[in-house]
Amino acid sequence: MSSASSEIKRSKIYTKTGDKGYSSLYNGDRKVKSDAFFQSLGSIDELSASMGIALEHCITDKNGLEEYLDKLIQLMLDLGACIATPEATSKIEQVKKTRFSEDHVKNLENWIDLLDSKLPPLKSFIIPSKVGLSSSHLHLSRAICRRAEREIVNLGNTVELPVSVTQFINRLSDFLFVAARYAAMKAGKGEEKWQSGTTNLNI
Repeated sequence: MSSASSEIKRSKIYTKTGDKGYSSLYNGDRKVKSDAFFQSLGSIDELSASMGIALEHCITDKNGLEEYLDKLIQLMLDLGACIATPEATSKIEQVKKTRFSEDHVKNLENWIDLLDSKLPPLKSFIIPSKVGLSSSHLHLSRAICRRAEREIVNLGNTVELPVSVTQFINRLSDFLFVAARYAAMKAGKGEEKWQSGTTNLNI
């Protein structure tokens, strides 16, 4: 066997198909990279990466949120695949393959209720700092998730999206908020309450 034939075949990272500023959806539709589809998909990708950092800190802290985040990060690819397969211009087989189940929304609501039941009641806005690295990164993920939601809603103004998609991304930011509070509690960090009109810049 020659050395060439024994080499492991690898796919190229670069394809050059996007060099002119266009990329493809799952169904093959070509769109400019600044299109609302890719704005949404890009934010979902950013959210996934952000949750990956949060997961690493949760693993270090052993706060019990690891499995939740691991599953959610994997689910982000499913969410993106569903968005990248608009029903109006995709084949039936493609739509079925990338369907985003309503069960994900229900399961996420159950997770929220479970974690929230272990937290003290929230009576005011809280400051997302001095709460530990796990909690801080979960707060960052929550903020990115809110942006992703705005972009998905904007996309939904021109393209019909499954209700499960908009419901899930809305619920996900709620979960990340509750998870951030839970991580802070497990780390023994208190919550700093926001007090309107009491802050000045004198040091």
